[in-house]
Amino acid sequence: MMVKSKRNWKVLTILLASPLFIVLAIVLSVLSGVKDIEAITIWQAITQFDASNVDHNIIMTSRLPRVVAALFVGAFLAVSGAVMQGITRNYLASPSIMGVNDGSAFVITIAMVFFPGLPNYQMILLSMVGSAIGAGLVFGFGSLIKNGLSPVRLAIIGTVIGTFLSSMASAIAMYFQVSQTVSVWYNSKIHTVNPDMLMLCIPFGVVGLLIAFGISKSVMVSSLGEDMAMSLGQKTKWVKALSLLCVICLTGTAVALVGKIAFVGLIIPHITRFIVGVDYRSIIPCSAVIGAVFLAFCDITSRYINFPFETPIGVVTAFIGIPFFLYLIRTRGGEQRG
Repeated sequence: MMVKSKRNWKVLTILLASPLFIVLAIVLSVLSGVKDIEAITIWQAITQFDASNVDHNIIMTSRLPRVVAALFVGAFLAVSGAVMQGITRNYLASPSIMGVNDGSAFVITIAMVFFPGLPNYQMILLSMVGSAIGAGLVFGFGSLIKNGLSPVRLAIIGTVIGTFLSSMASAIAMYFQVSQTVSVWYNSKIHTVNPDMLMLCIPFGVVGLLIAFGISKSVMVSSLGEDMAMSLGQKTKWVKALSLLCVICLTGTAVALVGKIAFVGLIIPHITRFIVGVDYRSIIPCSAVIGAVFLAFCDITSRYINFPFETPIGVVTAFIGIPFFLYLIRTRGGEQRG
């Protein structure tokens, strides 16, 4: 009882402290950049926007949309990873490793080459289709190979499929001479996020978050094993279908908005699980908060690595994610989590 009470206290602390950290991330992000901007200018730009004021324009059209995108994408990818890890009982599951990100970017590349000028909402929907294709290929091949659904083998299959999709997209882009346009989808384009696209993406992603929150109890039961879930009366096929829909919405929206960002969906659920325990009713909402703040601060860090030039945010997440990935393999080996 004391352990459960302590975990509940940790969850409550994270959720109550989240507005403070989010506001801190927004302020620091808006203040960070080549051009110095005073803190009071942020409030003035929001409450008394002046189109003729250069600082106001930078804040409202560039820096504020950028940090909002980082917060939402961080939450989307972290929750997507948490749901994948819970439903598959695979501690290495994440959108970047299981080919979901690569599937989205691949389909977006095809659309940009053969159907240029598509409306933003169609790009979002196509990105979701790509997420489904990427996940389907990885888990499909995994199911055909003996022990292919074990964590390490599935990670290898996901890496191979993801590399194949990326290579095919690059080859198509080079052949049709649109490599420069397509490259931003593979290197993340959070520094050039489109405010209109952001406003369109948020509702799609929020739907994914609501689904994740709604099935959090079912994900918890699924993480105990399929036999146990069925014995408890859970309709496992429906839970898997809703989980897949959730992952598609969250990952597809994130990739459509800012391109591929790796390792957020791998790192954050593990950190959250270490803090709040193994109950996905706590892991999923806390992952959303921690993932949002994590990616926002990664974005801030990316501006100062090679100041005054921009470093892709994916480089920062990779510096953290690759050692973490190797640590998981070293400590967990090929075991199936359960």
